[in-house]
Amino acid sequence: MNEAETLFGALRQSADDDVVEMLARLVREAPDHALNKINALDLATKEGLGEDRLIAALLNAVGLGIFEMTWNVMCPSCAGVLSANKSLKTLDRSQYNCAFCAAGYETTLDNLVEVTFTVSPRVRKIAAHSPDELSAAEYYRQIFWSSAIDLPDDLEKLLGEVTLETVDLPGGERAILSLHLPKGTLIVFDPVTHTARFLDVGGGEASERQNLSMIFNKAQLPVETVVLHPGPLRLSLENRTDARVLPTVWVANQALDDLLKRRKPVLTAKRLLTNQAFRDIYRTETLAIGQRLKILSLTFLFSDLRDSTGLYDRVGDLVAFDLVNEHFRLLQEIIASERGAVVKTIGDAVMATFETPDRAIAAALRMREAMSNLGAERQYQGLGLKMGIHEGPCLAVTLNAQQDYFGQTVNIASRVQGLAASRSIVVTEQVVENARARALLESNGLQPTARHVALGGIADKVSVYEIS
Repeated sequence: MNEAETLFGALRQSADDDVVEMLARLVREAPDHALNKINALDLATKEGLGEDRLIAALLNAVGLGIFEMTWNVMCPSCAGVLSANKSLKTLDRSQYNCAFCAAGYETTLDNLVEVTFTVSPRVRKIAAHSPDELSAAEYYRQIFWSSAIDLPDDLEKLLGEVTLETVDLPGGERAILSLHLPKGTLIVFDPVTHTARFLDVGGGEASERQNLSMIFNKAQLPVETVVLHPGPLRLSLENRTDARVLPTVWVANQALDDLLKRRKPVLTAKRLLTNQAFRDIYRTETLAIGQRLKILSLTFLFSDLRDSTGLYDRVGDLVAFDLVNEHFRLLQEIIASERGAVVKTIGDAVMATFETPDRAIAAALRMREAMSNLGAERQYQGLGLKMGIHEGPCLAVTLNAQQDYFGQTVNIASRVQGLAASRSIVVTEQVVENARARALLESNGLQPTARHVALGGIADKVSVYEIS
């Protein structure tokens, strides 16, 4: 038995057999590029598997050394990877700039950071493990572009429609290109150093040859626009790094626009942080102490077991302890199945996160029913949950040696839960205004009751809705 077979055998202890078999087959048979920057959501769709089952398997496979996980900061405009990171701990900039698009983006975990998986060289050596040996087209496919862009198999042919020239320039060397510039916008761009210059070509035909020079090094300089005329250009390129660069002269035409619009969903950092399997495996290793990463929208659910102190008095410590533990097990199972994650428990209370409000409401409705069923099963009818839900921006941080969240959204969600009576779910206006959450409530025949309340520590009154 070789090492790969041994590792996949170990993976079967923590992942579903059909998912493990699919991953093993992928590693054995797939072309090299299919094992680099694996898009978990796209792969799940192609293989007809549940997304969360595949994500859990990949996370466990990373722990075994079968795959490597990368957190890619990607440009939302061109889908280029602006920074590839082995951990969230190295995302240390408040803004990332894309030279290809001449634009900057605030660092948020909602749509700017994707998580991908690449087969480990110990399991199978692929071309992407040696990026300096890739052709220009494959470098763009496997290194520069993120898994958000849906690249065709004949990428080299398509690139020919949007480029005038590409050069493979070794470290320390120079090259001179003779080009004939068409009217329009051109971009001279190197995907290795992320150096770019825009060429605004217009006016009358140049009467003599024009000259332009570019230097490639590790310095991140502002992207400049040079005004030129149609006609001959002598383009001097100098590589001042110790690695090769791949300067390309792009034509900003319809074919390029069409290429960059080819998109598919990706596994975002936000979604992974709200994944229960991820929290279970990486509870203490996600963020550096003092690091704060912004999330534009996250949904928080707080729950508390009704009158848990009285429960111990009425049924005794042993029975109450068993009921509380079973309550935690049921809640975590439901939360995970709705693509949420338990952040922490505080006494008999639970704090959980979800990508979207509708997932939180779906979980809350199921949790309420589960508690009723548990109470009936154990012949204790007084078992009930008080729940509160709120959605908004927050910061992902490390608190008490584990990944947690901070901000006013968290404070409001906690205080909203305090308004809930037994078996009631109290949500904020932001939650019920979500279209999918509203549709979910309507499909269940639920009409939330509105009220305007003051919350401790919150300056303005808040509109809340009770789902009885």
